[in-house]
Amino acid sequence: MRTKIIYTLAVLIAILNVSCDSYLDLKPEDGTIREEFWRTKEDVRAAVIGIYSSMLNTPPSESDLRLAEYMFIYGELRGGMVSEAAFTTDEQRDMITTNILSSNSLTSWSAFYRIINYCNTVIELAPNVKNIDPTFTQEQLNNYLSEALAIRAYLYFTLARTFKDVPLKLDATLSDGDNFQLPKVSQNEIFTQVIADLNDAERFAVEDYGNTPENKGRITKSAINAMQTDVYLWVADYDQALIAADKVVGFQLVNSSSQWFSTVFARGNSTESIFELQYTTQNQNPFYSIFLQRPQYIAESSVLESVYGLDLQNPENKDIRGERASFIPGTNEIYKFTGLNSDTRKTLEDSDTHWFVYRYADVLLMKAEALNELDRGDEALEIIAQIRESRSANYLTEEQLTGQDKNGVRLYILAERARELAFEGKRWFDILRNARKEDYKYIDIILNVAIKTAPANQQQSILAKLKDPNSHYLPINEYELYTNKSLVQNPFYK
Repeated sequence: MRTKIIYTLAVLIAILNVSCDSYLDLKPEDGTIREEFWRTKEDVRAAVIGIYSSMLNTPPSESDLRLAEYMFIYGELRGGMVSEAAFTTDEQRDMITTNILSSNSLTSWSAFYRIINYCNTVIELAPNVKNIDPTFTQEQLNNYLSEALAIRAYLYFTLARTFKDVPLKLDATLSDGDNFQLPKVSQNEIFTQVIADLNDAERFAVEDYGNTPENKGRITKSAINAMQTDVYLWVADYDQALIAADKVVGFQLVNSSSQWFSTVFARGNSTESIFELQYTTQNQNPFYSIFLQRPQYIAESSVLESVYGLDLQNPENKDIRGERASFIPGTNEIYKFTGLNSDTRKTLEDSDTHWFVYRYADVLLMKAEALNELDRGDEALEIIAQIRESRSANYLTEEQLTGQDKNGVRLYILAERARELAFEGKRWFDILRNARKEDYKYIDIILNVAIKTAPANQQQSILAKLKDPNSHYLPINEYELYTNKSLVQNPFYK
């Protein structure tokens, strides 16, 4: 978990509307962090924007991927909707087939803890700037702290869903003398801290930055409420999940039209966007390479029929979220992050499609999940119907249910989330969250995915692994075990 002591915080182009990147080295030696940099409100703002930049840019370590790539890998490769492609590596293939070892570099969490440390640095050092800069107001400080708290919370939330028990570090690493030998804490403790951070962040949050790129690309109160909804579903606090979801207001679905795909995905920052990582043509996304130029992942071959429905009698009966939106049938190319519209791809030079952290449809479906778990299934079905109508969903995927069929509605929501949020880093987490309800009463959700997608010669071994809940989380990378002697390997991988 040890992070580099020399921090590089880059200013985010899309938010600042600057033509080139600006870099700030925060040097910890001999107190120079405080003496040379943390002096003005502009320094604090630059450090906060640097957090966003670290979520976008290539990490300083060549072995690390960008954050969006990790989010895709952790949220999709085990979810049954992604297959290997021409340039899939052995480590990626092992992740898809749940043949995961601690030596697999994709299990590295260093990129997450690096960004967490940037957040901790702001949280720890920004308050003192107010004592130095008389123009730095308490409201401004609170707003910046809100952003750092929320991002830290989201990263820990992701780590806990991916690895289960992980180290929790809430203070900044400012010198080589800081303690790097930290044990894991339980997943429940991580979730408790995430909720506390989000509650603090909500109290200080900005509701409107005054322009679209910042409203969609920086943490707002609505982004925090979306995160709260998500976390509360994971801890089975459905009353609080519903309260948080109802706070997400001022957004609307983009209805079915010829411009739906380009509006929501190719251009981004639409009326249903809540929080997106803002790639630009100057700071391009990583997806053009991994999905198109040298494809490492494609859609699983059954996605068209099993997820979106295939109407052989009426070829025009298509869910607009499927063909040439999420993927291209035939080649199964993942298209959501490379397409310009339903007919044309973007060029490499224009590969600026964002990474979608939360969209309004996501929140609506999380609200439906909370309603169903609270025995209000009819209201959940109304939300599903609203989304399906806005997306011209294929009638073949419509399910005839009553609100009293709680598990039926649960699975319907899960299926609708697959259609709506395909390849957005949600699928495995959705499957796991539902499977683990009521002490893994619904583990068959995970096993059924494996049965449908596992290679025939590996199906039984994969099923045997997945019957152990500990296998649903990744191992701690062997490098982390070597450098942090307080860590203990996740039980399944001992």
